[in-house]
Order: sequence, then structure tokens, then C-alpha cells
Amino acid sequence: MTKDEGKSKADKYFNMDLMRELCQTNSISSYESDIANIIQRELENVVDSIEKDHMGNMICTKKGKDNKPSIMLASHMDEIGLMVRYIDDNGFIRFTKIGGINDQMLHNQTVTIHSSKGDVIGAIGSKPPHATTVEEKNKVVPYDKMFIDIGAKDKEDAENMVSVGDPISFNTVFAEYPHNRFMGKAIDNRAGCYVLMEVLKRVNTDATVYGVGTVQEEVGLKGARVAAYKLNPDLAVALDTTVSGDHPGMEPDKASSKMDDGPTIIIIDAGGRGLMTPKKVKDLFISAGDENDIPYQLEVSDGGTTDGTSIHLQREGIPTGVISVPTRYIHTPCGVASAEDIENTIELIVKAIEKIGNQ
Repeated sequence: MTKDEGKSKADKYFNMDLMRELCQTNSISSYESDIANIIQRELENVVDSIEKDHMGNMICTKKGKDNKPSIMLASHMDEIGLMVRYIDDNGFIRFTKIGGINDQMLHNQTVTIHSSKGDVIGAIGSKPPHATTVEEKNKVVPYDKMFIDIGAKDKEDAENMVSVGDPISFNTVFAEYPHNRFMGKAIDNRAGCYVLMEVLKRVNTDATVYGVGTVQEEVGLKGARVAAYKLNPDLAVALDTTVSGDHPGMEPDKASSKMDDGPTIIIIDAGGRGLMTPKKVKDLFISAGDENDIPYQLEVSDGGTTDGTSIHLQREGIPTGVISVPTRYIHTPCGVASAEDIENTIELIVKAIEKIGNQ
């Protein structure tokens, strides 16, 4: 047996240091430049051109032959977060939510306010348990009743540290788990960014491949819309995460995807209000998985949607699919995902692109 025989794909190929860097880099909606810089660094010697459009999308082009199709891979670079909305007379910060956030998970989190004067650490507070009524103890505290404590003495002191409009990110450690799993913030959608970069590094195709790091997905699928209009590809694939339903409190019929069972091919999301994947796109990925012994899962979802929704409605309609990495606790400060799932996602997309690009 050789040194690599018996190893998993994650053991052989997965770059945990890069994943750690992606998760620990802060990039809430409209402030994606630090993730964009990582993508540029990783791909500048891999692709033929890299450009940043007016919205901030990173468009990385690997040119193919003129008579071959073009394929757009889209992964959003932004993450959920907060923003300074108001500073009260006592120096406490009121905030607004950026992206879909459950108020319950905000309570007593620590955060970083990214100010032009420097990063400022804060704690999200509210009335303590000792001072709440019985009725209040049984209710989720709404976010507009919370505040951020940065240790300021008064409003003037706070304004010397932060300003209205400053972006706020969550403070979460990154941890390697057993069995090639890991925990960190913003796995939605740093997993997709990792997949995007690795596909461009590994794919060998005559097709033209556009790898697009999109902006402002969490607040309306905005960046992907303009990028798809500009590129008008023959096929598009949104790279994202999906709910992994393999933990307490989840019902299998509500979230059927499971960690370590491979990437999820989305058939319908948002109950059809989002993307309804064309049969030819669905069949492409299913056949790529079957022909190359790559595990995959199928999902019909009533829940959220992805960049694929805005992409497929551009121009005369762009055939679009979504491939997602099953992830526990998405849209919270601490997700959990499997490096093996990510590697299988990369392989599935590479094989699908090569299948249509090299015909």
C-alpha cells in the first residue's frame, strides 16, 4: 500500500489552513474586500484574468476554446453581521441586523466593531436574568432591546471609538474537529468560496469558466444579478451551503441533507419561489456523480434560496443549478461542516464541467 492509499479525499487534498483563514476573515455584506483579496491571491496565477466590477464582484476567468460553452460558478463572499445604528447618551451601541439572523442567537455574543479608528471589541447585552420577570424569562429578547457594551463612559467617549454605519462581525474561534470536520463562523459561505477557488485550480476543460465571488447575497442576491447579466454564461452554478438536518431538534423530512453524505444537489428551493433547477442541469450533476462514484444528495426545500435565483432570471434565462455543502447551524456565529463533503463537492463540479467542456 502506498502512502496515500487508505486516506480520505480530505486527508489528501483539503487545505485546513486556507479554510481557517476564510472563516476568520470578516466580510459582512457590502464589506467583502478582504475575502476578495484572498480569492485574488489564490487565483492570480491560475486564471487568465481577474477583474472587480462596480459592485465589488470578483470575476476570475479561465479561458477555454471559442466553440465551447461558458460556465459561471458563483459563490457569495459576504456573511451575516450587524451595523452600528445609534449611540445613546451612556455610550451603549444600538445596532441593526445585516442578513437573516435569529434574535435568539445574538444574546451575549461578543463582537468586533470595525471602525476607521481601529477594531473595537464589544459584548451584546440586555436585561440580566436576575432582573427579568417570569414572563420575560420565557420570551426571546428582540434585537432592538439589546445593545453593545464597548466599555465607553458616555456618548462622546463611544464616538471617539466608533461611528454610526460601522460594520460589526461576530467573534468565534475556528476549531478542527475529529473526522475531518471543523467549526467556525461564516461557513455560509466560506465553504463555497473554497470550492470556487479549488475548482478553478483543478479543472481541465475546453470550456470557459468564470469563477465569481459575489457580493451582497445575504441582503438580496444583488451581486450575482449584475455579474450574470454581464457574463451571460451558457450554464451557471451557485455554490453555497444548506441545512444539515442530522442533529437534535431537526426532523428528517424538514432537512434531509446530512453531513458526510456528500454535496447536495438542489432540485427546488424556497418551495419553487426561488430556483427550480432545469432537468438538464440536474441530470448533468447526477450523471457526474454516478459515473465517478462521487456521493451526492438531492434536496427539495421550502426554506431559503441562493444566488441561483437571481442568476437564472437574467437575459433570456440562464440554465442554473445549486450545489451546496451540508452545514450545521448556518446563519449563526458557529457552523460545523465536513472537509470530506467539501472535497466531494469540488470533485463533482470538476467532473461535471469537464463532461460538458470536453465533449
